[in-house]
Amino acid sequence: MSLINEYENINWPNNDLVMGIDEAGRGPLCGPLVVACAVLPIGYKNEDINDSKKISEKKRNELFKVIIKDALYFDFRIVSPSRIDELNIYAATKEAMADLAKTYEVKKVLTDAMKIEDNPKVIPIIKGDAKSISIAAASILAKVLRDHIMWGYNHLYPEYELIKHKGYPTKRHLEIIEDIGIFDIYRMSYKPCQNKKRNLSIIR
Repeated sequence: MSLINEYENINWPNNDLVMGIDEAGRGPLCGPLVVACAVLPIGYKNEDINDSKKISEKKRNELFKVIIKDALYFDFRIVSPSRIDELNIYAATKEAMADLAKTYEVKKVLTDAMKIEDNPKVIPIIKGDAKSISIAAASILAKVLRDHIMWGYNHLYPEYELIKHKGYPTKRHLEIIEDIGIFDIYRMSYKPCQNKKRNLSIIR
């Protein structure tokens, strides 16, 4: 299904560029938050690009390569669990998005529902990844990069079965941390992680 692309359709006819920003990983108990931005060429079309949650993993990986190749500009911010604990997840997401919004000269910056008050170019769109190709492209970039990071952690710490749940609080994941504890890739401020034993044998 084609996206609405309301703000692209307003700005592209005037040769004005639009940036989309989205994130992956606000809900997991461990691993980083990944925030991505994408600036697509004026008039860009790709019927396959949509909200990353509505696309299969195989398709997301294919589109990641397409977006990287076709985008005029893209970038990432990888936010550590310690920074999330320091600020809280909302503030950490906002900080990363605000930083990305300043990295490339565009007419409008579209975010998935995140307000950035000190940047007048920013337009927050509720469910933006299902309404804007620029945000949808950013959502795919963020999701794929974060998944790859979690796959890497899975090879280092296979006992946590991270490849299965990507850090989200599934029933099995909660059982694992109850049994063997948490370590330094976990978000200590998240309630399921609070008061859990630290797995000192693997903390570096």
